[in-house]
Amino acid sequence: MLPSQRPRRTVRKAAAATCAAVTALTMAGCGSGESDDASSSSGEYSGRGPITYVAGKDTSGYVQDMLDVWNKKHPDEKVTFVELPTDADAQRQQMIQNAETESDAYSVLSVDVVWNAEFAANRWIDELPADDFPTDKMLDPVVETGKYRDKLYSMPMASDGGLLYYRTDLLEKAGIEEPPSTWAQMKKDCAEIKKLPEAKGMSCYAGQFEKYEGLTVNFSEAVNSAGGEIVTDAGKPKVDSPEAAKGLDFLVESFKEGTVPKKAITFQEEDGRRAFQGGDLIFHRNWPYIHNLASADDGSSKVAGKFDVAPLPGLDGPGTSSLGGHNLALSSHAKNKATAVDFIKYFTSHSSAKKRLDIASIAPPYADLYDEKAMIEQSPYLPELKESILNAEPRPRVVNYGEATLAMQEQAYAALTGKKSTGEALAALQKELGKLTSAR
Repeated sequence: MLPSQRPRRTVRKAAAATCAAVTALTMAGCGSGESDDASSSSGEYSGRGPITYVAGKDTSGYVQDMLDVWNKKHPDEKVTFVELPTDADAQRQQMIQNAETESDAYSVLSVDVVWNAEFAANRWIDELPADDFPTDKMLDPVVETGKYRDKLYSMPMASDGGLLYYRTDLLEKAGIEEPPSTWAQMKKDCAEIKKLPEAKGMSCYAGQFEKYEGLTVNFSEAVNSAGGEIVTDAGKPKVDSPEAAKGLDFLVESFKEGTVPKKAITFQEEDGRRAFQGGDLIFHRNWPYIHNLASADDGSSKVAGKFDVAPLPGLDGPGTSSLGGHNLALSSHAKNKATAVDFIKYFTSHSSAKKRLDIASIAPPYADLYDEKAMIEQSPYLPELKESILNAEPRPRVVNYGEATLAMQEQAYAALTGKKSTGEALAALQKELGKLTSAR
C-alpha cells in the first residue's frame, strides 16, 4: 500500500480561510497562556519604536498577514517588511552590504542557517538572550544552527529537510508498491513508469541545479548520501574521496542519460515546483513548503491528490538531506533593539510556527508539532519530515561560508555541464576548500 492512501488534509480553497487562520493567531497572541508577544526585553537591548523585518521573497504569502497581527497590537512599534530576492546568495549579499555600511535600515534578519557563523564572527548580528527563548522545546539539530561558540546568535524560525516528492498514481499504475530508497531503484522505477501512456513526455527527476545555494545543497546531499563528507568535524575538507565521487557521479550521469532533463540545469526551487506541480516530473527533490501549493484543489495544481513524499534516496539506502531552515537574527546596527528582540520572540513562538505549518507547510522547529495526531492528520508528511531533519547533515559551518559555497557551486556546476570530469572538479574543490579552511 502506498503512503498516498493515508488520510490527506483538505486544502484551503480561498484567501478567506488564510485570513481566518491569521485571525486565530491574533487571538492566540492575546491569550494569557503562551507568550507569543513577549514581555519587556533584557535591559541591554534598548530602544522601542518602528523596525524592519528583512527576508527573501514571500512565495507562500503568509508574512504580511503575520506582520499585520503584530502591527495592530503595536501601533507605535510597527514592523515594515523589506522583501529581498528569492535567490539566497542575493539575500546574503544585500544583508552583508547593509552591515558593512553600518546602516540601520535592517533590524531583524531572516538568515539561512548556514550564514549564522559567518554573520556572528563578523559581528554583523548581536548575541541573543538565550534564556528568553524556548530552545529546550525544539529539535536539537535545529537549535544548534543558531549557535556560534556555544552562544545563541539567531533563533530558529523554520527548519527544513529535503523530501522526495513522487507521483503515487503513476507508481500504482506501474505496479510499484513503495517509493524508491536508492538512486538505482528510482531510475528503475522511472523506466517502468515511462512505459505508461499517462507518463508520455514526463521527465524522471529534478532538484535544484542552477549555480546558486540550491546547487550547494543538492551537491552536499549527493555526497552525504553516498557516505562522503564535504568538511570533516575537525574542519578539514574531504571531497577527494571515492564516496564524494560516487555522489557527484550520480548527478553527472543523471544529466547525461536523461534521468534529469537538461533544462533542470537552470532550476531553482520554484522552477522545480512548477514542473512537478504541472505534471512534468515523476520524482522531485524539494523542501516541504511546496506541499500545500501542490495540494491545492483550485485548479492550479495538476497533481493534487496524486503525490506523496518520502525520504531522499541514496546510494545504498535512504539518503541524507542537507539541514535547511531560516533563523531570525538581530542586526548589530539596528535601532529599537528592545522592540526587535520582542518581535523575534513573537515570530519564532510555538503558535506562530504552528500557523506557518498550517498555512504554508513550513517545517516548524518545535519537536511536539511533529508528533501531534491532529497535525499529522492535517499534514501527513510530518513523520518523513522529522526523520529528514533529525538525520540531516549541516552544510559546512565555516566562518567564510560565502567563499566555500561559491567554490562548491562552481565546481559542481562545471561537472554537471561537462566542462570538467568528476575527478577534476573534486580535486579543484579540495584545493579551494583547503585554502579557505586553513585561513580560519
